[in-house]
Amino acid sequence: MAATVTRARAQGLTRDGRPAGPPRTVELIWGLLILNTLGSAGAQTIIPLPRSLIQMATMGALVSAFALALLLNLRLRIRPSAFLFLLTLLLVLSVISSANLHAGYGALFRCFRLTLFVATLWLLSRWWDGSQSFVRFHIRMYFVVLVSVAAGLVASPGAAFPDVYGGRLVGALWPLTPPQIGQYAAVIIGLTVLLLLDRRTTRASAATIIVPSLVLLALTHTRTATIGLIAGLLLAIGSLLLTSAAARRLFGWAVLLATVVGVGLNSLLQAWFLRGQSQENFSNLTGRAKVWDALLAAPRTTVEQVFGTGLGDKSFGGLPIDNSWLAVYNEQGLAGVAVVAAVLVVLGGVALLRPPSLARAGAIFLIGYCAIASYTEAGLGDASPYLLHLTVAASLLAAPAEPALRPTPAAPRRRTAPRARRTELT
Repeated sequence: MAATVTRARAQGLTRDGRPAGPPRTVELIWGLLILNTLGSAGAQTIIPLPRSLIQMATMGALVSAFALALLLNLRLRIRPSAFLFLLTLLLVLSVISSANLHAGYGALFRCFRLTLFVATLWLLSRWWDGSQSFVRFHIRMYFVVLVSVAAGLVASPGAAFPDVYGGRLVGALWPLTPPQIGQYAAVIIGLTVLLLLDRRTTRASAATIIVPSLVLLALTHTRTATIGLIAGLLLAIGSLLLTSAAARRLFGWAVLLATVVGVGLNSLLQAWFLRGQSQENFSNLTGRAKVWDALLAAPRTTVEQVFGTGLGDKSFGGLPIDNSWLAVYNEQGLAGVAVVAAVLVVLGGVALLRPPSLARAGAIFLIGYCAIASYTEAGLGDASPYLLHLTVAASLLAAPAEPALRPTPAAPRRRTAPRARRTELT
C-alpha cells in the first residue's frame, strides 16, 4: 500500500488516481517570477533603495525560480504547448536581433533573462491541467503586492501621491508606477469576480480582494487598466451567457449599474478620466503619439526592419514607447510582431474552440485584457507581467491530464491442500 501511494505521488496523482494539484513550491516559484517582473524603475520610496540593489533582488528571484523549478522537475517532464513554442521562437529572434550589439551588451543580458524566464515556464508546464491553481497563485501574489502599496499609502501618504505623477497613487515601499498598480488591481479583480461567479470562492473572500483593489485602482487613475477590466469582463461573462444563469444575472445588473452611474456621475467620471489634462493632451495619449510617430519615421535598414535593434528598455529617444507592438517592432522587428500576434491569435482561437466554462472565461478575460492594454503599455515582447497573464491563460486552456488507470489487484490464489502421497501396499 505504501509503495502504491509513493508511486502515485511521484506521478503527480492522488491516491485514487486523479491528477494532484501543483506542489506548494510551485506557488513560491510563481511568486518569484512576479517579483522579477515588478521592475526597478518607478517612484521614490520612503526608504531610498538603490536601483542596483533592486535589480539584484529581481534577477536573484528569477535565478532562484529557475533553480527551484529545475529541482522540482529533474526529469524535465513538460507539456507540449504552442504558446511556449512561440515564446521560444520570440527568444530566438531576440538573440538574433541583439547579437549585433546595436543596443549594447545590455541586450544580451536581457536575452539571458528572457531565456531563464521562458525555461522556467517550460518547467512549470508540467502542472498545467486546466484547473484554477495558477489563477489562485496569481491572485494571491499580486494581492500581496497591492498590500505593500496600501501599507506605503498608510505609512506616508505624501510619498504615495507624488507631484511628479500628478497626484496618482504609486508604490512608496517598492518603486511601482500608477499603471503597474492599476494593472495588478484590474487583473485580480477580474479573476476574483469570475471565481465568485462560478462559486469557487466565498463572498467574504471575494470582497476582501475586490473592494481594496477597486479603491487602489481608482486612486491610480489608470484608464488603460479600467478599460481593460471592463472590456475583459464583458468578453468573459459574455462567453458564459448561454450556459450560466448567474452570468446572465450579473450581466444584467452590470448593464443597469453602468447606465445609472454613467447618467448620474457623468461629470465626475469625465474628470476622473481626463486627470486634469487638456483635450489636446488627452487626444494624443499623453504625448505617446509623438513618440510613436518619431519611431515609425526613423530610418531603418532592411535587417533592422525584419529583426529589430535588440532588446532594450522599451524606450525611443529617451522616452518610453508605451505600446507593445511598436516596442516589439523596435526591438525584434516585423518578425517579432508576427510572433506576438500569433501568440494572441493561438490563445484566442483555442479559447473560442473550448466549451463554455470558468477556465475558458478566465482565459478570455486575460487575453482580452492583454490585447487592450498592449495599445498603451509595453511588455508583450519580453519578460513581463503581461506574459505571466498569458501564461495563466495558457494553463487554463490546457487539457486536463488523463488519470492513470489503477492496476486491478490480482485475485488471491486459492490455496489447496497438497495431495496425499499414494502409498502402495506391498
